[in-house]
Amino acid sequence: MNMEELIAQQLLKIRAVFLRPDEPFTWASGIKSPIYCDNRIILSYPEARDIVERAIAQTVEERFPECEVLMGTSTAGIAHAAIAASIMGKPMGYVRGSAKDHGRGNRIEGQLEKGQKVVVIEDLISTGGSCIEVVEALREAGADVLGIVSIFTYGLKKGLDRLAEAHVQNFSLSNFDTLIRVAAAEHYINDNDIEGLLIFRNSL
Repeated sequence: MNMEELIAQQLLKIRAVFLRPDEPFTWASGIKSPIYCDNRIILSYPEARDIVERAIAQTVEERFPECEVLMGTSTAGIAHAAIAASIMGKPMGYVRGSAKDHGRGNRIEGQLEKGQKVVVIEDLISTGGSCIEVVEALREAGADVLGIVSIFTYGLKKGLDRLAEAHVQNFSLSNFDTLIRVAAAEHYINDNDIEGLLIFRNSL
C-alpha cells in the first residue's frame, strides 16, 4: 500500500470522509456533493494523526528540502502545520482569513522574515481559492512561497487551473481518485457508485 492509499484508508476509517452518492451534501459554496471531507477529525485519532503528520513532514522534506518555515491555513491547517513543524524541528506560523481588528492588526501570526522559504500546510483543496489567498498574503509579506502540502485534494479542474495561474505547486497526501478506489475495495461504496462520483468531480 502506497502513501496515497494509506492516507485514504485512514480518512475513511476515522470517518473524516463521508461518501453519500445517493444523498449529496451541500458545501458552503452551495455545490451539491456526494463527498464531504473534514480533516479536523484527524486530530481526535492519535494513530491516524501520527500517520498524517509524519506524511506531511516527509512530503515537505522530499518535495521542498530548502523549506525554512511552515505556515498553516486558518483554521484547519494550523494544528497540522504545528505538529509537522514539531516533527521537523522547524518554525511555524499561520495566516488568518483576514487581519485582526485589534492589537497589531496581524494577518500573519508567528515570526516571518522577508525572503524566508515557506511551505503552506493546508488540510483540503477544492476550488483552491482560500489557499491561494494565503499564498498571496505571504508573498506580499516578502516570503518565498515554495508551494503547498495538503492532506487531501478533490482534483477539481477549477482548483488545478487556479493553482497553475498563481504559479503554486501543491502536493497532496491523497486524492479523490485514490480515495474512491480504496472506498470501493473496502466496501464503503459499491463499484457502481464510482462512475457517478467521477462524473461529479469532472463536472466542476
